[in-house]
Amino acid sequence: MAPRNHPVTVWLLPGAMLMLLSAAAAAAQGCAAARFQASARSFQRCTALPVLGATLYWTYHPANGTADLAFRAPQGAGGWVAWGINTDRPGSMVGSSVFVASPGAGGGAAVLTTVLESTSPSLTNGTLKFDVPVAPAAEYAGGAYTIYVTVALPGNNTVQNTVWQAGPLSGGRIAAHPMSGPNLQSTMRLDFLSGGRSVGTSNSVVHRRNLRNFQG
Repeated sequence: MAPRNHPVTVWLLPGAMLMLLSAAAAAAQGCAAARFQASARSFQRCTALPVLGATLYWTYHPANGTADLAFRAPQGAGGWVAWGINTDRPGSMVGSSVFVASPGAGGGAAVLTTVLESTSPSLTNGTLKFDVPVAPAAEYAGGAYTIYVTVALPGNNTVQNTVWQAGPLSGGRIAAHPMSGPNLQSTMRLDFLSGGRSVGTSNSVVHRRNLRNFQG
């Protein structure tokens, strides 16, 4: 009986692999199909982040260790989104240097740069723990915020502990995000050179996504 099973096994493996490849290609295509209001912006890689419906686009420049990034996340007009890097604590929001996009005073979107010094941060606009060679910008369109930043990757290391978040406004001010579900899962260790990633803390299993070149 065993010999009869072998052809069936060999026949199913290519089919399973084709299904996996098709799913990965579809995910990559959805990531790469995004467009930006600023038509001059372009990015070489993109990846759909595992929670909060967010996507990260970037181009890494090995010559100077910087990365041009666009972080996009769906949010209502009465909310905020954020993306950043934690140079000290993998899998944690505390200690992260973040860019927060929210409604601007004169319309449009504004960007706050701040360090989350605790679980109840002051959200003081200030200097981050890494260089930001180009002033950040943000836009709100189609029910989503997009934050544009250029960062000097800390320690000139392509592997970084990234964080992202989303929450509401209260009285026009940034309020606390939900403390359950996806909002507690929005950390990821990302290699800006290879695209390798691991979700959560640094000892998580590394997951690799099909990342493809993207032209904005």
